[in-house]
Amino acid sequence: MKDNQTPQGIALMIAAVACFAALDTLTKSVGGAVPVIMALWVRYLAQTALTGAVLLPARGRYLLHTRRPVLQCARAALMLVSSLCAFFSLRVLPVGDFTAVAMLTPLAITLAAAALMGERVSPVRWLFLLLGFAGALMVIRPGPDFEPAMLLPLGVVLSNAGYQLLTGMLTRADGVGTTHFYTGCVATLLLTAALPFSWVWHVSAMHWAMLAGMALAGCAGHLCLVLAYARTPVGILTPYLYLQIAFAMLGGWMVFGAVPDAWSLLGVAFIAASGVGGTAAAARERGAPAANAPA
Repeated sequence: MKDNQTPQGIALMIAAVACFAALDTLTKSVGGAVPVIMALWVRYLAQTALTGAVLLPARGRYLLHTRRPVLQCARAALMLVSSLCAFFSLRVLPVGDFTAVAMLTPLAITLAAAALMGERVSPVRWLFLLLGFAGALMVIRPGPDFEPAMLLPLGVVLSNAGYQLLTGMLTRADGVGTTHFYTGCVATLLLTAALPFSWVWHVSAMHWAMLAGMALAGCAGHLCLVLAYARTPVGILTPYLYLQIAFAMLGGWMVFGAVPDAWSLLGVAFIAASGVGGTAAAARERGAPAANAPA
């Protein structure tokens, strides 16, 4: 890997997390005006159409060949569950707080790997896991005003963890393009089945523009993410993932006037420190510097 590609990878990662923060901000904006099924259908239809337009001319029917059709459907269903939890979470939580809790996904993957695959987790990594969990509690802060919907970001974390574990298996079996295409196709088909019960025609031009922006931000974010990891080792890029929290808080402030309090900021710092520290500890335990940690 050429050294001069590292700045490109970092720039692409920053662009990716900015797109994801924009996606969450737009999702919160349309949450009360557009049914969730309709909004997600537009997003996944756009993802499927874009992926097909790029990959079908080059790969033809081989793009549709999969050795693990059941797992491909399960992965797509998990991604859809994650999107549904995110949509409803953003109705009750500020964008920045939601994003901070969702950033616990790498820690959930560590727990799943330890429980299901027997991977050893060192005391140092357990410490970072506890640090991240403490940060999540600071952000959510169960109390007299606690609503059950505030736990929905944890649903995002769990479904994302399962989604990413399946991603590792399926990209080895079927490749990245096929896996990404099936995710969009299956999610679109499932949402299409429910669309007649959720479609509304009386949507303003502004909300149609927001739906288009959601689709564009999601597609652009995933594209930048893939290109970033193709150019730069994951260990270098991991700290920049947590810039998404800053972008999300900026979007929440600009659009909704949401200003995080001191406890939320402290919780965000705990979550970011746990993610970066856990990545560095895992790389060191594998005998590789963090800058060259495998994805």
